[in-house]
Amino acid sequence: MSDDVAALRASKFGQLTVGSVMEKEVQSGMKDTEAKLLASYMMEGFGSVPIIDETSKLVGIVSEFDLLKALRKGKNLEDVTAGDIMTANPVSVTQDTNVLTLMDVLQNNHLIRVPVVDSKGKLIGIVARRDLLRGYLQTSGS
Repeated sequence: MSDDVAALRASKFGQLTVGSVMEKEVQSGMKDTEAKLLASYMMEGFGSVPIIDETSKLVGIVSEFDLLKALRKGKNLEDVTAGDIMTANPVSVTQDTNVLTLMDVLQNNHLIRVPVVDSKGKLIGIVARRDLLRGYLQTSGS
């Protein structure tokens, strides 16, 4: 481990967990949710909508990219459901995940945000790159 990484790990920021920076209020959909409704959720909140089952277990995610891809294929968003276009079994983290690990997950997978699940896979939040930056600014005294 480089000195830079060790210093970051030892900093207040490096001690944070996902639970301390994640958004707990997150809109979600189900496999049968109309894509047009998912698009409206994205206008109000995040650029991705987690897809859950009847027990709130995370089963997929739909991003702005997925919606645009459907449009590009000539689809009408009223005729498309989350199940048609979602990424199944998306990358997720738990609230106990360290922010430095989260940073690696986001960077290595080229993601902007990931769902946060509990030990049973139930959706409990979402965390984005901006949440990491906010956590950094709050712990650096800025």
